[in-house]
Amino acid sequence: MIESKEVFEAFQAHRGNAIVSVQGTSGKHWADVTTNQNRDISLGGAMGQSTAAIFGLALGLPNEKVVHFDTEGALLMNLGVLASIAGKKPTNFVHFLLDNGCYATTGGQPVPNSEDIDYSVIAAGSGYAATYNFDDLEELSTSLDEIMNQDGPVFIAIKVPAEVENLPIGMRERRVTRNREQTISDLRSELGIS
Repeated sequence: MIESKEVFEAFQAHRGNAIVSVQGTSGKHWADVTTNQNRDISLGGAMGQSTAAIFGLALGLPNEKVVHFDTEGALLMNLGVLASIAGKKPTNFVHFLLDNGCYATTGGQPVPNSEDIDYSVIAAGSGYAATYNFDDLEELSTSLDEIMNQDGPVFIAIKVPAEVENLPIGMRERRVTRNREQTISDLRSELGIS
């Protein structure tokens, strides 16, 4: 397994100018690593829908590299999106999946059959251009240049330890500094879209 923050630190060195979306409890670490917040998209509270939204962004901005850090719990809520992504073949789309085996945001309930699901096989069977599986940081780090420089859609499944949230939502530390509207406004300004 790879710590989520280590995944983000390794990725940041290869980010370039990519637009990045981060989902789930593990995503809280991205705020400590990102160096271009204006190209970060926050869709907090969109569990099960964020992949479709970021896929749409990739289609709408074909000249921009678009990277989505997904979670297995959220992806399972809309698994059919993999077929849609593969069918449209967005060459600019990189889809990471941080798999912790549970619904960490809602208290750590196990994801059904989490030990046996190979999400990269599902993505490959759906028609993604390339798929990867990682549970070793060095192997991930040495593959990121290749991953970020090939035509997508690319799918990368990474096993990470669970960071379970047990406090009621209103009592949790808030790490999001911008709301969804501000995030979109900042990205539009960054891209020169009026």
